[in-house]
Amino acid sequence: MTIYEELQKRGLIAQVTNEEEIKNLINNGKATFYIGFDCTADSLTAGHFMALTLMKRLQMAGNKPIALIGGGTTMIGDPSGRTDMRKMLTREDIDHNAECFKRQMEKFIDFSDGKALMVNNADWLMNLNYIELLREVGACFSVNNMLRAECYKQRMEKGLSFLEFNYMIMQSYDFYHMFQEYNCNLEFGGDDQWSNMLGGTELIRRKLGKDAHAMTITLLTDSQGKKMGKTAGNAVWLDPDKTSPYDFYQYWRNVGDADVMKCIRMLTFLPLEQIDEMATWQDSKLNEAKEILAFELTKMVHGEEEANKAQAAAKALFAGGGDAANVPTAQLKEEDFRDGKVDILQVLVSAGLCNTRSEARRAVEQGGVTFGEEKVTDVKASYEKDVFNEGILVKKGKKAFKKVTL
Repeated sequence: MTIYEELQKRGLIAQVTNEEEIKNLINNGKATFYIGFDCTADSLTAGHFMALTLMKRLQMAGNKPIALIGGGTTMIGDPSGRTDMRKMLTREDIDHNAECFKRQMEKFIDFSDGKALMVNNADWLMNLNYIELLREVGACFSVNNMLRAECYKQRMEKGLSFLEFNYMIMQSYDFYHMFQEYNCNLEFGGDDQWSNMLGGTELIRRKLGKDAHAMTITLLTDSQGKKMGKTAGNAVWLDPDKTSPYDFYQYWRNVGDADVMKCIRMLTFLPLEQIDEMATWQDSKLNEAKEILAFELTKMVHGEEEANKAQAAAKALFAGGGDAANVPTAQLKEEDFRDGKVDILQVLVSAGLCNTRSEARRAVEQGGVTFGEEKVTDVKASYEKDVFNEGILVKKGKKAFKKVTL
C-alpha cells in the first residue's frame, strides 16, 4: 500500500488540486510540504493532532516537512471559522508561544540532519514594505473572488475588518516565499483553509509562470482536527502543565461511540488491518477501543510511562482495579481555609473541578458532587484540615475526579 492510499483509507484526504502529481510526489518521497500553525496560545491542542501525525506519516515515507510557525500571520488573525475578531497579541507573546510550539512539535517530527525544517513567517512578513507588497502581490488577487471565499462569507454579516481581509494574502505569500526559498511544493491544511491555499498556488503560477504551477500542489485534510480537542468549552492542551496526562487520557477515553474508530484510524499509527478488525467491535468492546485510543495518543504526547500511569488511575477510579496512587491530585493552600475550615465550593474550585464558586454551587445543587463516599447536598458544607491529611477523593459528575490533599 502506498502512503497516498494509506492516507485515503485513514480518511485524511478530502480534496486535492492535482491528484496524480500528489501521488507521484508523496509516494516517491519527493514532497517538501508545509503546514502552518498560528501562535495564538502557549501550547498546541488536541485539535492539532491531525496535522502533527500527518507530518509524521509523510516524513516516515521519505518526504520533508516544514513546520511553519505563524509569527507574522498571528499578528493579523485568521477569520476562518470565527464569528468575531481574534484577540490581538503582542510580538513578545507570539514569540513566546512559537518557542512553546517548537518544543512540542519535536515529539512528532525529526528535525535532525535537515530531515525537517521549522521556520517562522515573521522572518519575511514583518519586513515587507506595504507599497512593495501591493505592487508585487496585490494585482494577483481579485477582491470579488476573495469575498466569495468561504472563510470570509460567515464574517460578512457581523463585519470583516480590513486587517483580517489581508490574511489570505499573507498565507498565500507564505507559500510563494517557501516555494522559492525552500523548494516547498505542497501545502496541507483543513478545509476551512481551502481558499487561502488556492490563493498560494495561483500566486505562484502568476508570478513565476505556468511551468511553476506543476510543482505547487495543494492537498486538503479533513477539518475534523479543528473540532477535536475541546471539552466543556475548554481546550485540551498538549502541555502537561495545562492539561495533565490523566485528563488528556480521559478526554480521549470519553470520545463518543460514533467517533472512536474514526479517531483511531486518523490519529494513531496502529496498522490498518488491526483497525479494520476493531471496526467490527460493538457494545462493551467499544470501551476497549476507547482505552486503546486514549493510551496510544497519551503515549505519543507524554510518553509511555505517563500513559501507563493515566491508564492505571482510570482503572482504579472506574473499574475498581489499577493503581489509585496515580489518580490526579490537587492541593489546598492555607488561604483556602477560614477559621480552620474550607467549604465545598472552595474545594471544587481549588481542585480545578469547577472554574468558579458559582459553577461549584450549581454542581452541588444539581446533586453532582461527591466528597469521599458521601454525596454533598449542602452548599455550605465545610471540612477541617485533618480530613485532607491522607487525601480524599472529590468527584464532580461521572467522570471528573481529584484526590485533594493539603
